[in-house]
Amino acid sequence: KTLIGKEIAVELKNDVALTGKLHSVDQYLNIKLTDVQVVDGDKFPQLQAMNNCFIRGSVVRYVQIAPSDVDTEMLQDAARQQNKETSKP
Repeated sequence: KTLIGKEIAVELKNDVALTGKLHSVDQYLNIKLTDVQVVDGDKFPQLQAMNNCFIRGSVVRYVQIAPSDVDTEMLQDAARQQNKETSKP
């Protein structure tokens, strides 16, 4: 959720790749994008006119985010906390 408003790229299982600003995401990886661009527009001309889209999480292959947008400290803290909880007797 800290990536709301950031530029991301999403590759789908049908080989469509999209870039856009993250509008929302939920626990199922359903994604709403705004300012959508199709990475390979020549291959998928029918998608060129799309500005906003909703992507069902089950069709997502990869989500790419800029390294500068990743809060590694928060991820490390979350991993430590989860490890602490699972190692309790």
